[in-house]
Amino acid sequence: MALGADGSLVMVQQVQEFDVVVVGGGAVGENAADRAGRTGLSVAIVEHALVGGECSYWACMPSKALLRPGSALAAARAVPGAAAAGTGTVDVAAAFARRDEVAHHWDDGSQVSWLDSAGITLLRGHARFTGPRALTVTDGSEETPVVARRAVVLATGSEPIVPATLADVRPWSSRDATSAQHVPARLAILGGGVVGVEMATAFADFGSEVTLLVRGARLLGGAEPFAGELVADALRAAGVDVRFGTEVTGATRDDGGVHLELSSADGTVRLDVTEVLAATGRRPRTSDVGLETIGLTPGKPAEVDDALCVTGVEDGWLFAVGDVSGRTATTHQGKYDARVAGDVVAHRFGPGGGDERDAAPWSRFRATADVAAVPQVVFTRPEVAWVGRSEAAARDAGIDVQVLDYALEDVAGATVLSPDYRGRGRLVVDRSRGVVVGATFVGPDVAELLHAATVAVVGEVPLDRLWHAVPSYPTLSEVWLRFLETAGL
Repeated sequence: MALGADGSLVMVQQVQEFDVVVVGGGAVGENAADRAGRTGLSVAIVEHALVGGECSYWACMPSKALLRPGSALAAARAVPGAAAAGTGTVDVAAAFARRDEVAHHWDDGSQVSWLDSAGITLLRGHARFTGPRALTVTDGSEETPVVARRAVVLATGSEPIVPATLADVRPWSSRDATSAQHVPARLAILGGGVVGVEMATAFADFGSEVTLLVRGARLLGGAEPFAGELVADALRAAGVDVRFGTEVTGATRDDGGVHLELSSADGTVRLDVTEVLAATGRRPRTSDVGLETIGLTPGKPAEVDDALCVTGVEDGWLFAVGDVSGRTATTHQGKYDARVAGDVVAHRFGPGGGDERDAAPWSRFRATADVAAVPQVVFTRPEVAWVGRSEAAARDAGIDVQVLDYALEDVAGATVLSPDYRGRGRLVVDRSRGVVVGATFVGPDVAELLHAATVAVVGEVPLDRLWHAVPSYPTLSEVWLRFLETAGL
């Protein structure tokens, strides 16, 4: 027995040693662990909650399950011949039941079985560094010292930021919203980012009276301005009260719900709601993992190079992937980082390995898909999908910009989808090189347009070569031909 960090008695277990320890068992950590073990290194994952992480149980998957019923109903209602079948409203109980299935009823048994099949050891508990390559894993009253002989990969994800004004009223987090078992009569949502607009869409579908409170002047600040405008219009049409330039300056909770004091250019008003969702951003989860013991600053992103190796740590044994690196905030891009880092670890530290910077064959172990090529989809109605730079970001980067815009309803494939289809597409082109550096699509079903744009941006495919990539007719993808015609090809 020994005293723990909080002064309580803990039982100290025998030291466990592995070649590689991955801290964080979400989708990103799983990918890093899988790749790191491919040359025979022994690998352990430390996870204090559910293996599979945020995306599987509280973010990507359950949120899309909540959004799908309303989306399907809207799609049916938009098509003559099917509209009559789209009467009524979303069956909330059935939607929640399906969400529960998608989230595996918050049971990670299948993920644990996968770890076992891949030969990866699972250590349950919270990990803290005690020194270089050394950690303590705490699970209740038990502490297990763990040593990584070769490398540690930090994949601890991110945590929500709760505004100080809401600290005492127990606001919903994104986890509460996506795992909700009831629909609040009145829901206030703070934040106009992805979580804010998606949950506003879902809970409006479920019959909640939703008020979306945004400090700034637009939604989806990382996208083209027209994307946020179209989403705002659609939310208002769905009954959501969208308020820009509004800040919460006070909040109290009692048996009647949450009472918000709102300040805007029009003055101060009170808003009474059943629940309030704080969707005001996230930060890397690094404040309680013992970074100070290895010379890093707690609460800050772990800065990395293009091999995802943390800078400022001697001997190159520490890697960081996903949200914790501050480079990305999506699961798909985090898993890309993890594949890169895992390959570097496997080949640098595995049998016959060496410094990947010493020889040409190692050149593929680089995270080259940086911020200039990250794809993002927002599953509102209309959907918003973009990759690479917006027009403003491209101009800020000093790029000689050519903007190609096209109304998606003018494409034959849109007419097939719905006579009332409305949408917009944009390509941002580097005029001097003749390549696409950004693309945005807004409209029903545009998410499936995005990967072609991602390939074009990542591959730096010249426009005169894209002209030979013939889109199928009649599909939305025909917009690519229209873009090129707009460019004069």
